[in-house]
Amino acid sequence: MNENFTGTAYLQMLMEADSLNSISVGNVTFEPGARSNWHLHPAGQILLVTDGVGYYQEKGQSKKILRKGDAVKCPPNTPHWHGASADTAFIQVAITGRENGPTVWLEEVTDEEYHSEPER
Repeated sequence: MNENFTGTAYLQMLMEADSLNSISVGNVTFEPGARSNWHLHPAGQILLVTDGVGYYQEKGQSKKILRKGDAVKCPPNTPHWHGASADTAFIQVAITGRENGPTVWLEEVTDEEYHSEPER
């Protein structure tokens, strides 16, 4: 996808934010092991899991396992990452508020962070 991801991920924008609606909607497919860098959204984000098994983690919290049908609210200005599990692809719809500014991209997720034990 680009330098903000580790591994292979594909973004299909379904709706761009504009002057009528400050929300963007994108479908993201992560191949096994692929993940975003740490990042934050000034106006927050909602993730809707449509297929596969993936992870979501906020800075300072345990990694969570995500499965088809799960939904996550990413609070505004909270560093987090998301992506596929090591052996399963992961597909999400990302609904992102843009009214307070664009996504702020941070450092890569380390292998140690990626492979940490998930929340039980």
